[in-house]
Amino acid sequence: MNLGLTAAKTAKKDEFYTQYVDIQKEVEAYLEYDHDTFRDKTVYCNCDDPFESNFFKYFAANFNRLGLRKLISTSYDGSSIAGGQVTFDEYTAGNEEREKPKAICVEIEEVTDFDGDGAVGIEDVKFFLENNPHSHRPLEGGGDFRSEECIELLAEADIIVTNPPFSLFREYLDLLMEHGKQILVIGNMNAIKYKAVFPHIQSNRLWLGPSISSGDREFQVPQSYPLNAAGSRVGDDGNKYIRVKGVRWFTNLDHGRRHEPLNLMSKADNLKFNKKLEGKLAYEKYENYDAIEVPFTAAIPADYDGIMGVPISFLDKYSPDQFEIIWQASGNTRASTPQDILIRMGYSRHKDDRGGCSILGGKRTYDRIFIKARR
Repeated sequence: MNLGLTAAKTAKKDEFYTQYVDIQKEVEAYLEYDHDTFRDKTVYCNCDDPFESNFFKYFAANFNRLGLRKLISTSYDGSSIAGGQVTFDEYTAGNEEREKPKAICVEIEEVTDFDGDGAVGIEDVKFFLENNPHSHRPLEGGGDFRSEECIELLAEADIIVTNPPFSLFREYLDLLMEHGKQILVIGNMNAIKYKAVFPHIQSNRLWLGPSISSGDREFQVPQSYPLNAAGSRVGDDGNKYIRVKGVRWFTNLDHGRRHEPLNLMSKADNLKFNKKLEGKLAYEKYENYDAIEVPFTAAIPADYDGIMGVPISFLDKYSPDQFEIIWQASGNTRASTPQDILIRMGYSRHKDDRGGCSILGGKRTYDRIFIKARR
């Protein structure tokens, strides 16, 4: 199987370039919790064209402030966004000669005031790379994150930070978790429901990052990308941008928000004072699970000791110190649910049962996560 070609074809459809400010906000949240989060660490951006990647740009520009030991970035064959932030003569001589760019690896171990302007930043990185050809090299395996070359780099790294192709998210996360890496990657919120992803969240080996908790995010896309969706635009820089809904950071780096407990009201006070509950089916028992329905996070009762079904957006506010995650109800997850969990949730078949969904009033609810308060 030609891994590089496969990845290039797939990833080109998902080639969404994360905005610098979104990376900055997320990383700063970890530094506020632990200033040494990245100190003496090798950061590997393994789905990033250094010609345009804001991940590479951010970590290169902040190399010394973060205290990095090393920064590695690898692209893949066929990356369709061409030159801008960093240019190397042997790889770029104008966009016309980079129609079919080849995968490259960039490695830097120091950033000093190479250009002598009195400041240290991305311009010094550009100066260093342009004058040190040993720091960047072509990749024979096409740059696929599953290739032998990239897995060797993965083994060397401490923290993986990137925006992987959403369509390959399951396989991508499997690889990183298998190698026991710390990660900070962007994915779609729907990935939470994947049977290859959710068990990591349930067991607190993976959680959501702090800086994105609702709405959508804007990404740069290749010039060939159609701008059909609402919110898409062409920027003043001539680049194309689209807005993607349901984006989240997935990580196993600790941050302060996940240790902040929710401030909740009792069941009685919610029913009396929570205006959002008007017209909602709340605290009713599901017909196929021994759990109650909680339609949104702010309605979680502080005085209920049983199992509750909450929307998956609950994970934006989830503190493992306050709640235990039991399982989820979505699609066909019941087929892969361990028997002891089904017994614990009091699962019973229902004539309208469709896979792992929860049934309320004879109808399936939206996707739910089952939780229980820690006492």
